[in-house]
Amino acid sequence: MEENPYAKHLEDRDAVDILTATSAHLRELFAAHTPEEIVHIPAPGKWSLRELMAHLADCEIAWSWRMRQILSLDNPALQSFKQDVWAEHYSGYDFATAQLTFDTLRAWNLRLLATITDADRSRQASHPERGTLTLRTVLETMAGHDVHHIRLLEDLRKKDSKEAVPSPS
Repeated sequence: MEENPYAKHLEDRDAVDILTATSAHLRELFAAHTPEEIVHIPAPGKWSLRELMAHLADCEIAWSWRMRQILSLDNPALQSFKQDVWAEHYSGYDFATAQLTFDTLRAWNLRLLATITDADRSRQASHPERGTLTLRTVLETMAGHDVHHIRLLEDLRKKDSKEAVPSPS
């Protein structure tokens, strides 16, 4: 398995800049949807927008812990998580709480990131699927994951706007 499948989404942009902009960008993208669209499941096996927001909040929880482990322990063994198993519980989460959780955790993580050094970014950890990685890799994964989901939401918005426009006769 590759070390960071999300790195390709960064396109030479700074990971922390992306992480800083994500909450506002997500609020803008989600604001374009009605409450009905937020809970609509588009197809079997696909997530609703509510479930996607819960996924983003869950990822922020996992990455929060990973960053702090890397900063406080020498070469910690990180745990992987099974997003589909976590998603089995998304029916218990409402969109507003998921978004608030993500926004709050992201703001908290950004405050932490404002204190780290280049040496901190080079601190290593061991991941059971991805091998040895650094805090820098975790930050790039977070940012790439953000970009990946933002692009999917932007594509959905474009698709929705095209469907709303009558075709020329």
